[in-house]
Amino acid sequence: MKGNPALGVNYLIRGLKLISQPGLRTFVILPLLLNSVIFGVLIYLTVGQFSDWIQMAVDWLPGWLDFLAWVMWPMAMILLLTVIMYSFSIVANLIASPFNALLAEKTEELLTGEEIEGFETIGQALASFPKSIAREVHKLLYYLPLALIALVFSIIFSPAAPFIWFLLGAWMMVIQYCDYPMDNHQKSFAVMKNSIKQKRLTSLGFGSVVMAGTMIPVVNFFIMPAAICGATAYWVDELKAQTP
Repeated sequence: MKGNPALGVNYLIRGLKLISQPGLRTFVILPLLLNSVIFGVLIYLTVGQFSDWIQMAVDWLPGWLDFLAWVMWPMAMILLLTVIMYSFSIVANLIASPFNALLAEKTEELLTGEEIEGFETIGQALASFPKSIAREVHKLLYYLPLALIALVFSIIFSPAAPFIWFLLGAWMMVIQYCDYPMDNHQKSFAVMKNSIKQKRLTSLGFGSVVMAGTMIPVVNFFIMPAAICGATAYWVDELKAQTP
């Protein structure tokens, strides 16, 4: 597989630096606020159930591993956090998708010094909401069969379930955030998928650190705008040249 996981991690670090740039702050605020509100509300609604869900996840793991209960709790926590936080991300990105595309556009203009033909104002971004929703639904339809496969493998290889779901979540984070700069250039969903596969290790490195970031309190509020900026830097540096 081509690429370098460390480069993928570095793109999120660059994204965290970019969101503080004066030229982007205005376009970071809305995704940041929306992400904070959505994650805050959903975490508030689920925190009371968290312990019960972890116990259910532990009970779902095979009985012959009972003697490893001290290992199963962290495994169950990883599994639960991965599923919950990715679900939260779907909701957050669905609602904020027009603003995410606008942030990707302005980030690319900052990085390249070239104007991108696309949304120029928040009003224009809002007007594109139906198109953005359709693209998000496309991502969800891509995810569902993969989730079904992950579920089957999780049942067969129960101890590996947390890692299977984390890997799926990491891959979907790459799909989610790299799609914004590519969609701004009218690249089809199929072309976008093929492009990130060409740098699979870099893509998985980026997706893994984004996925991990969504599982860390407070940090997860900043992940969406940072991931958009980082994915746009990835597009500018590596993906753009290889994407037809």
